[in-house]
Amino acid sequence: MPLLIFALDGTLLDNRPRVVAILRELGDHWESKASLAAHGVRRATVEGIGYGFVENLRRLGVEDEALHREGFEFWKERFFADAYLHHDVEVPGAVRFVRRCYEAGANVMYLTGRDLPKMALGSFASLRDLGFPIGVVGTSLVTKPEFDIPDDEFKRDVAPHLERVGPVLAVFDNEPANCNVLSAAHPACASVFLDTQHAPNPPELEPAVLVVESFHH
Repeated sequence: MPLLIFALDGTLLDNRPRVVAILRELGDHWESKASLAAHGVRRATVEGIGYGFVENLRRLGVEDEALHREGFEFWKERFFADAYLHHDVEVPGAVRFVRRCYEAGANVMYLTGRDLPKMALGSFASLRDLGFPIGVVGTSLVTKPEFDIPDDEFKRDVAPHLERVGPVLAVFDNEPANCNVLSAAHPACASVFLDTQHAPNPPELEPAVLVVESFHH
């Protein structure tokens, strides 16, 4: 059976609500010692969240670098943790699209830079609860074995082995670097870039990579 490969954060799942939840907890944490900062982070909205946690703090009026460092550690402990993944929501149209692909007979792989020790269980539960096909024959969740492995390095290493599941028909990712890597490893597949959020200073997309804004059509 053909294989469709999907990244999670920024591709199928919108993690901005997770960031907002953490910011509001941070506001509670800062209440006693940094009331202006606490008020600022509590004003966070999903629409105002961009890439980079410190950059989000600045957008919310927090300029103190000591608070940036403290806030970043607070965010890091929570953002990469199973217990917070239930805040994620689907990227518009993602559940319907993946379900239709699966029901048409494709194998579905969720290939993510989330790590096995701290995020695999929460990722499985989040996909299940949102309605994505998971935990059934023809689906798989592939995570990094360790947190410290860079996401692009992980996907570059795993790319040549993906055909063990089936011939790669298409890959979907929100990071240009990953789209290029997967396209190079499987030149016959359709590599699709989801233009949502991505790391700063990305490489230029290879000409063969398709660009979409969502799964609505």
